[in-house]
Amino acid sequence: MVLKKSPSSLSSASRPDAVPTMSGAEVVERLDHLYPRIKTPLSHRDTFQLLIAVVLSAQTTDASVNRVVPALFARYPTSAAMAGAKVRSLEKFVKSTGFYHVKARRIRDISRMIVRDFSGRVPDTMEDLLTLPGVGRKTANIVLSAGFDQIEGIAVDTHVFRLSRRIGLTDRNTPEKVEQDLMKITPRKDWARLTVLLILHGRTVCFARNPECEKCVLSDGCLYYAATRKNSRIRQ
Repeated sequence: MVLKKSPSSLSSASRPDAVPTMSGAEVVERLDHLYPRIKTPLSHRDTFQLLIAVVLSAQTTDASVNRVVPALFARYPTSAAMAGAKVRSLEKFVKSTGFYHVKARRIRDISRMIVRDFSGRVPDTMEDLLTLPGVGRKTANIVLSAGFDQIEGIAVDTHVFRLSRRIGLTDRNTPEKVEQDLMKITPRKDWARLTVLLILHGRTVCFARNPECEKCVLSDGCLYYAATRKNSRIRQ
């Protein structure tokens, strides 16, 4: 995606030809009143359950995770309990979330590491969270913000990645680079809220296919909407 051209730049670290269509603060301001003020849609009772729920949410919906975690956490409520679980048992609980062989082993291995290296408590720093098996910045950012009220970055899941590129906030091709661009154009106080809002907006209005642009409060600043209107006029 090519963003609109401008001689100005965001910062010395930004490419001078890539200027976002709006700021992260503008996105938050327009969407904030439309969606509930929640830290994450994932069901959990503590930071350990939050971490496991985020890991299970890979390549599936939060709704599917929320359907399986009550039974999973009833059986294995703590890191110690899950560390001692058999992988086959965990697979039965998480099968409907997809990739269940990998996910079952991963949550068991994460639990074991937490017990062994962190005295059974989920670590509360980005550096330590990234040492856990399969945990990347997206997962770590969600756990830190929703579990510890620590804002270290912007969690870029599939919705955040898709919407931020579609709207024109960035044209980067990796979640890590998208995160860096979003952090540059969004006040730190809005980082966690921006993630939640883009996720919820992606589920309710800005669908991957057939987005409901006419209902969207971001349309007048959206690159995708501007392009579709232009193409529509050309066809006419």
